Amino acid sequence: MSASTLNPRPQTRPSSPRLWRPKRVLVTPAAMEWKYGRAILERAAALGSEIVELKSNRLTGLTGENARQTYVNAKTTLAVVVAPPSKRRLQPIPPSADWRVDLAEGCPAHCQYCYLAGSLSGPPITRVYANLPEILGSLSDYVGKGGVTSVSEERAHEGTTFEASCYTDPLGIEHLTGSLAETIAHFGSWQAPVQLRFTTKYDAVQPLLNLSHQRHTRIRFSVNAQPVARFEGGTAPVAARLRAMRQVALAGYRVGLTVAPIMPVEGWRDAYSALLHEVAQQLSDVPDLDLTVELITHRFTPGSKSVLNEWYPGSDLEMNEETRARKMTKFNSVKYVYMPDVMREMRAFFDKAVSEHLPGARILYWT
Repeated sequence: MSASTLNPRPQTRPSSPRLWRPKRVLVTPAAMEWKYGRAILERAAALGSEIVELKSNRLTGLTGENARQTYVNAKTTLAVVVAPPSKRRLQPIPPSADWRVDLAEGCPAHCQYCYLAGSLSGPPITRVYANLPEILGSLSDYVGKGGVTSVSEERAHEGTTFEASCYTDPLGIEHLTGSLAETIAHFGSWQAPVQLRFTTKYDAVQPLLNLSHQRHTRIRFSVNAQPVARFEGGTAPVAARLRAMRQVALAGYRVGLTVAPIMPVEGWRDAYSALLHEVAQQLSDVPDLDLTVELITHRFTPGSKSVLNEWYPGSDLEMNEETRARKMTKFNSVKYVYMPDVMREMRAFFDKAVSEHLPGARILYWT
């Protein structure tokens, strides 16, 4: 990637990421039988979290007096549970990857456009799975059987891809779980054409830098222009995420940029151009850089809008059905996206802007 038109290369600066500390940690009897579950409790206790050992494998006590209190209770609670067999049967996750592998469900962040709203049932508690060996042990059955990279001429070199951040941000809870490092090491030692992928809005990458990943993991950073990033409460600042991207790229990881959700806010062209320029600065001197870009526009469903309005009353996030195009999802439900002319305009902009700022990057998809 040429740096001739860029500012002097930035130096990687030491940072102290702000780590999530759950107020309380619920643990089921089944999770206590796994050493990974017990290790999570030890880490949480060291941070000062209250440990609550449940009498059964059912989570209880999450409901508050109203929707807002229920949300607060859930967002300050971590549950250590066991993934049942149904959760270990992998599902396809196009266009990102062949298969979805869940290390956890739920996220400690407070994004006002949250993609999980309406997707997961019950209060938005973060559940982490203690039976990690069982989860990783079942992955070999899916190699070569996917419907995205496994069958794509353009992406076949990625092998069978496994997405670990569909229903969580694994880096945001890694200081508690350790599951992400274990999974990266598993893929690094796996002698097969496979790749692990995950997306994050956090920057605590230090525990991952010295792992023997063998370039079998692509770490993607979800970023946005400043006018939109203000909706992302409880996450690392965008600048910190980009510095973290630089760190993992220098550590040899394949990296990715997930620009999401793209919104045509006032001044969006200049704002997104500035974002891409900063990415180029951070990555300009990284040797053997492998960079992908995923471009995802904002959308919502009637169900997610209702949930988000309960979680974030008073938010000025635009969710006006009258200014959107109504479409059907693959599950035959309704979603609202931007009008076709707006989508065409934004896509043309990003196609050109990415090629100008990040000429060595590959755009995987626009949606």
